[in-house]
Amino acid sequence: MEKFLHMQRKAYTLFIIVEFLFFIGCGEGWIEKPKGLIPEKKMVEILVDLHIADAVFLETSYKPGHKLDLKAEDFYYSVLNKYNVADSVFEKSVIYYANFPKDFEKIYAEVLDKVSQLRDSYSQKESQPVNMGQE
Repeated sequence: MEKFLHMQRKAYTLFIIVEFLFFIGCGEGWIEKPKGLIPEKKMVEILVDLHIADAVFLETSYKPGHKLDLKAEDFYYSVLNKYNVADSVFEKSVIYYANFPKDFEKIYAEVLDKVSQLRDSYSQKESQPVNMGQE
């Protein structure tokens, strides 16, 4: 559960930083829609998986006595590979959506909702006793 809380805090922080930078630095509509723009629903799914991958990486890489042979980039690229999305397309899509702060806020609100649902689901399963086949 602790890794989900960390993941949620990190997602919220990322959201605030991106929103702040693009809100103060850009006017809406200054950037063209990139070729291959990731649809909003798929973007939500990718961002959720990226936050989960980040949490898994952080959880496993900071355990005492546990050395992980993978880097954070490996987790990042594994998520993009899952969705068959090039990193350049993902980055251009993030920049494009961030150019429209209200729309990007809606995307990230959905990401945070899904992460919260996953955390709550995990917490409920964790607190339930294990049935060992005995009644």
